[in-house]
Amino acid sequence: MNNVKTVLLLGLLSGLLLFGGQALGGRNGLWMGLVLAGVMNFASYFFSDKIALSMYGAQPVSEQENQGVYWRLAPLVGNLSQRMGLPMPRLWLIPEASPNAFATGRNPAHASVAITAGLLEAMDDRELEGVLGHELGHVANRDILISSVAATLAAAITFLARMAFFFGGRRDDEDEGGSPLVGMLMLILAPIAALLIQMAISRTREYAADASSARYTGSPQGLIAALRKLEVFSKRIPMDASPATAHMFIIKPFTGSSLMRLFSTHPSTEDRIARLRALA
Repeated sequence: MNNVKTVLLLGLLSGLLLFGGQALGGRNGLWMGLVLAGVMNFASYFFSDKIALSMYGAQPVSEQENQGVYWRLAPLVGNLSQRMGLPMPRLWLIPEASPNAFATGRNPAHASVAITAGLLEAMDDRELEGVLGHELGHVANRDILISSVAATLAAAITFLARMAFFFGGRRDDEDEGGSPLVGMLMLILAPIAALLIQMAISRTREYAADASSARYTGSPQGLIAALRKLEVFSKRIPMDASPATAHMFIIKPFTGSSLMRLFSTHPSTEDRIARLRALA
């Protein structure tokens, strides 16, 4: 059902782009926005892993580097990867006290899993396996690609709205006679709607990754216990993270003024635990 919901949301985002693009910028404006957003997100898709790992000072984990961490992580990640039919991802350690983790990479063959030092300290092996199962679930479900497609469509809609604001929109002769009211409403509402849909897609992928963890670890209990700890520690030891990368982490990496759920990249921890309990 999460996959069905994701497809429907992507379809809704595509429909908004087509309808809103025609109203805001005409056919030429629609294509200009889509191409520009596509180029930007194509670059992000191929280089976001290097950017994110560098941003958080991630250090490689291997038999030669960070051996103690490697021998704790490698058996868990290796077993889970084998069960999921995935290549072994590269492992990274972030020198950060706040417990958290993320997966990145454009496809399973180029995947990386990064965890913080705080996560290793806070979790026992069962909980750590639950977290790693969640991150590998993102890899198996191709969530980096899905997020890139959603970001491309949302960015194109936002670009068209901004172009229409500064340059008046619609320039195609064949589009003359369009409703100014529709164009004005789309100018205001389209970027907000695109952001809402993009955030909803992000939340569905979190639910799907949770379900993957429960399936391939054999039980949701490890991830349930980990999520409870993560909720407590994220408030007690907030992480200095960029909002642009918040969607990558297993739990929102920073605290502050609470955002409305509709604008959140993650479902509430209570909702996630309730769904995992239902799986049990």
